[in-house]
Amino acid sequence: METLFTPYQALGGGALIGLASVLLMWTHGRIMGATGILAGFFTPSSLADWSWRAAILLGMVSAPVAYLLVSGNMPAFNVPVSTNMLVIGGLIVGCGVTLGSGCTSGHGVCGMARLSPRSIAATLTFMLTTAITVYIVRHILGM
Repeated sequence: METLFTPYQALGGGALIGLASVLLMWTHGRIMGATGILAGFFTPSSLADWSWRAAILLGMVSAPVAYLLVSGNMPAFNVPVSTNMLVIGGLIVGCGVTLGSGCTSGHGVCGMARLSPRSIAATLTFMLTTAITVYIVRHILGM
């Protein structure tokens, strides 16, 4: 399996995620963890709480439409696994998010920036687990 790395797109995307995280912390005092935002969208504490969450989720969902308007075609992507594997992976990630008290975006982007020891430990765990999984899948299972 070949991984296509696009450094300029990665840099631009990372800068936008960082800027959005800083702006959310500055304007609302909230951490930009995607799963926390999604969970709070379905169980908001107030209309104002629901509104900012809805705006962020709308931005996440509408990005491909913006790309279509700018480039004239939808972004190309390839999902090399079955729908069943996606569902199983989603359930595993959901369990991990619950056990880890947050997702990679909350811990990795926001928590690390705040020098949170819990987030640093969580991010190291994510990265180590990812490296081991990729090694097993690519080099031992040969997928």
